[in-house]
Amino acid sequence: MQETKGLIEQIKLHDKLAIRVSSNSNNDLPAELMKKLRRPHRKANYFFVFMESGSVTHKVDLKDLTITDGQLFFILPNQIHTAPAQPKKNMKCFKMSFDHNCLSLLPKTFSFLINPLNSQIISFDNTSKSRVKALFEILDNILNSKKGPKDGEVILAYLNSLMTEINYAYFRNVVTENLMPQKLSKYIEFKVAVEANLREHHSVNTIARNLSVTTNNLYNIVKEFSGVSPKEYITMSLMLEAQRKLHYSKLSIKELAYELGFSDPDYFSRLFKKITKKSISDYLADIQDLSGN
Repeated sequence: MQETKGLIEQIKLHDKLAIRVSSNSNNDLPAELMKKLRRPHRKANYFFVFMESGSVTHKVDLKDLTITDGQLFFILPNQIHTAPAQPKKNMKCFKMSFDHNCLSLLPKTFSFLINPLNSQIISFDNTSKSRVKALFEILDNILNSKKGPKDGEVILAYLNSLMTEINYAYFRNVVTENLMPQKLSKYIEFKVAVEANLREHHSVNTIARNLSVTTNNLYNIVKEFSGVSPKEYITMSLMLEAQRKLHYSKLSIKELAYELGFSDPDYFSRLFKKITKKSISDYLADIQDLSGN
């Protein structure tokens, strides 16, 4: 009776796991879905591509991300993604996606998902590449097997190991460059604070005070890791969010300005053009061209 109950719980756990792993051999998606993926669309989940051999280019937030043998890139929820028009025949890769609920079931957090180093491409040495490939293969086999129920705890255990490998590889260069962990930690806290309060337009002084650092120290930390000042970082984050929303929402310029915390839509429009080098109307026209409408 207890074994039956445990089996039922495992099946229920797997049913709740919104995770998908695929390889070249089992990545056949409906033509209509592929058509949508090859147009700019907002990602709802975390998405990873690990390149075993060959190369591929995806567009993420209007920037090209190209990976080759032994590299991986990741896309975060709410980012705008455009899949390649046609995959190359000699390409061998794994793809993985999962939602925030699946991530929350893992026993620890992974700082690379905040992308503190502003790089969504990760390289692996030969040894770690072999381990990462093996973990993708195991998850692929488990999730796509047609034999019996799937153990959710086993899936999460392998996913946790895979995420640990990716997290270590992401930060490996930080260790070799002898950057101070305390500074990196504060920068991660700053990014989290900006994302959590983006529409409130918190001042740099307020954020520094909440992070228990001086304004000058915060400026130096943010400048070191991002290349821009805290104020510039906040402004660029707001404009990036505006660009994303223009892709998938039908808000008017005035509504979009208010939703992003701007009380003056005209100022918002001027700031958008200053940062993106395009007016909102021109930007929308470009979106229409990309979508093929």
